[in-house]
Amino acid sequence: MKVLLDTCVIYPTVMRQMLLGVAAAGAFTPLWSARIIAEWQHTAAKLGPEGLAQAQSEAVMMAATWPEAEITYAPSLEARLWLPDPADTHVLAAAIAGYADGIITLNARDFPRNILAEEGLWRADPDAFLHGIWTAQPGLVSDVADRVLAEAVRLSKGTWEMRPLLKKARLPRLAKALSAV
Repeated sequence: MKVLLDTCVIYPTVMRQMLLGVAAAGAFTPLWSARIIAEWQHTAAKLGPEGLAQAQSEAVMMAATWPEAEITYAPSLEARLWLPDPADTHVLAAAIAGYADGIITLNARDFPRNILAEEGLWRADPDAFLHGIWTAQPGLVSDVADRVLAEAVRLSKGTWEMRPLLKKARLPRLAKALSAV
């Protein structure tokens, strides 16, 4: 299964780590475009030079891990598309060009299901998507979540627990599911 990741699910660190960790474990193949990565870096730059440097280095690691993930397309593809927010048509164009099965985004309003269905695509929010994978493969998602939690604890030099970490990352259903185990 190929899934295009919108900028809004790449930028929050924990959400990105969860999605890419599950992808690295073989649950799906992630896709993105250069513009999506540029949007992430632009947003990260607002945190200062360190934020931009971190986003740039992580983008290089993502490209090395998934060299086929960056999708390119002809401008004519984007020009023929319509979405409620014209600034999002590049995401839809990349999904179509990459033969994605779906788009993971937090922007449900900007990606109406009927328009996506016309292109053979579905849309999911990251929490529902990851929860669905957890339902099918709980051990896989739990292992990724344990690694993400350990990294959060290491970087913050503090204490984090799974449920608050994932809830803060806008993954509340997954947080509840993993806490119940």
